[in-house]
Amino acid sequence: MATHWTLGCDAADPHRLAAFWALALGYVQEPGYDGPDGASIIDPDDIGPAIGFLRVPEPKTSKNRMHIDIRVAGKAPWDMVERERLIRARVAELTAAGATFVREEYYGEPLGHVVMHDPEDNEFCVA
Repeated sequence: MATHWTLGCDAADPHRLAAFWALALGYVQEPGYDGPDGASIIDPDDIGPAIGFLRVPEPKTSKNRMHIDIRVAGKAPWDMVERERLIRARVAELTAAGATFVREEYYGEPLGHVVMHDPEDNEFCVA
């Protein structure tokens, strides 16, 4: 049996970051967890882990050593043309929500993934 776990994230503005990631992942605010220095989001289907955001005084100073990959096309095998369309659509949506485009990575000819930064410069990928 797998262990239930929560991803804990440092943040300058935990509520802004929680709102961004709730949109990005299709999560919702966790009931009863909404203080001035923290916020938590959960998978409404109770499949994925909870993600907590806690206010910290220090700024982010270096590249993440671990990051989230948002897999928009589901499980393989994929129609690569449709997969690229889904990736580009999600990148546009997340850019409008405050993310920053960094670069595209290709696996030979097809688009592999897009590297982005969330509103507090944490790296993530859309694949």
